[in-house]
Amino acid sequence: MFEGVYTAMVTPFDRDGKIDEEGLRENVRFQIRKGIHGLVPTGTTGESPTLSYEEHNRVIEIVVDEAGGRVPVLAGTGSNSTWEALMLTKHAKEVGADGALIVVPYYNKPTQAGLYAHFKKLAEEVDIPQMIYNIPSRTGVNMLPETMAKLAKLKNIVGVKEASGDLNQVAKIIELTRGEDFTVVSGDDALTLEIMKLGGRGVISVASNIVPEKVVKLVDSFRAGDVETARRLNDELMPLFKALFIETNPVPVKTAMNWMGMPAGGYRLPLVEMQPENQEKLRRVLVEMGVL
Repeated sequence: MFEGVYTAMVTPFDRDGKIDEEGLRENVRFQIRKGIHGLVPTGTTGESPTLSYEEHNRVIEIVVDEAGGRVPVLAGTGSNSTWEALMLTKHAKEVGADGALIVVPYYNKPTQAGLYAHFKKLAEEVDIPQMIYNIPSRTGVNMLPETMAKLAKLKNIVGVKEASGDLNQVAKIIELTRGEDFTVVSGDDALTLEIMKLGGRGVISVASNIVPEKVVKLVDSFRAGDVETARRLNDELMPLFKALFIETNPVPVKTAMNWMGMPAGGYRLPLVEMQPENQEKLRRVLVEMGVL
């Protein structure tokens, strides 16, 4: 489940800082029209830490409704509170999401035993496919491959979005979960091809907010055995992959979308506009790619 390219969607805001609901629907339609395999609302790229519960739930409802079953929706429902993650995950199931993407609890810095207990509780309480999101740079704790392998044996835990940046760790996860119904996908556009070479099955992508067809072609080419085309596209896209993380995600991708006339809007504090010198670097990459 949840293979291929899933877009980590931005949450567009209007001039008053509220959710731009029609803009969000427009982005869903754009993604589907461009051949995306699935959608991920309310993750890091969707600024979930600064959405109220009501806003978080509303974004998921809109994306599920607009997708209309045409592509799967993997809703971000994680929290550093197990109770909050339960509440959000239950809501996602109730409104028809196809699965839940649940980040490793941040700030609390739980032990590996605590991580196991957290995800085990969610898997037992909510009967919906669940994908773990491991991103130590954001959470302050790394889920080890051995813990991942234990969780892979549980009902409802179907995969991991792996964003540790450690290819040795990715290889170990794939080795330890072999034989389980468990999908490993990249959480970092720049490492997608390398992770797929190890046995990964796709990416939850930031870049696909603006160039979905190119990211899809990269992944589809590799999965079809056309490694040369995948490598060429990866090389072509690498400057963009890097530029979109020149400052904290999702500031660069929202900046790019605004320049391209796509619904994105501003950012919720404490995120602010990109520094002028970084805007210039991003603009240069987009112009060289022919996006602007």
